[in-house]
Amino acid sequence: MDESDEQLAARLASDLALIAAVGETGHVTRAAELLGIPQPTASRRLAALADLVGAPLVLPAGRGIRLTRAGRVLAAASARALGSVTAAVREVREEIDPGTGRVALGFLHLLGRTLVPSLIRDFRERHPGIRFSLVQGSRQTMLRAAREGEIDLVFLAPMPLDDPALVSRRLADQELVLSVPGSHRFAARRRVRAAELAGEELVTLEPGYGLRQITDDLCARAGFEPRIVFEGQESETVRGLVAAGLGVAILPRSGPPGSVAGVMEIPLSPPVFRTIGVSWPAGERLTPAARVFRDHVCAGVTDLGPGFRGEQPGPS
Repeated sequence: MDESDEQLAARLASDLALIAAVGETGHVTRAAELLGIPQPTASRRLAALADLVGAPLVLPAGRGIRLTRAGRVLAAASARALGSVTAAVREVREEIDPGTGRVALGFLHLLGRTLVPSLIRDFRERHPGIRFSLVQGSRQTMLRAAREGEIDLVFLAPMPLDDPALVSRRLADQELVLSVPGSHRFAARRRVRAAELAGEELVTLEPGYGLRQITDDLCARAGFEPRIVFEGQESETVRGLVAAGLGVAILPRSGPPGSVAGVMEIPLSPPVFRTIGVSWPAGERLTPAARVFRDHVCAGVTDLGPGFRGEQPGPS
């Protein structure tokens, strides 16, 4: 059975550099010297390539050689392909360089307000050449991306402590409070027990988000099924629905009291905290640039901003 174009190309791929060098130098010996291989080896490989394509690639020309029409086609294509690969190698080296590389960073939407900007700002003061690609999404989406290597590190809550594909470190705890409209019966309360939310209309994030998991678990421990009237994909939308009087929500503090018009934030009794952590793929899969940023994050040298508590232990 004849080989397909793809199969033949795959067999030719290992000798693209030889074909391109012969086309550039017009001489087998010079091409071999350029590639650092013996001249007899280069000649044998050229003969084998000719057998593969079914046509001669070179012909004698004085003391050198000249490419046949088939040889010229392959040499030109090889030079273009090698140029693309060379550019890709250069890009990869720039990507992984600890001084100028790129870090793909994933995080939950809520952590984009203070935690992520604080960490990046502090890090960039020491490593101004490193670039960041920032990806936001649900906890479920971010974990999948980290496992598959689409992102280097991810900030989330709760941490995936039972996932053998990821390594996680605690960064800080963040208090969650009950957010209610200013006209709500709880608005003047100093504290609210989780059990008192039974029957309340709840606004929350969609399943797959860490905050939704925490809300569901809190209601389950209090002994009731949450009455969810709105589900969103972004915390500020949830907060806006609360301000519009469409329900109550369990969210991290937005900032100083009164910082969000129409929303009152009441501590829960007992207090509820979520642990913010950083996770990355297990094994030695991080690039040097990503490792430098991970070590900075785990060193605990950055003030994460208001609403976070606890020391940040370094990696073990």
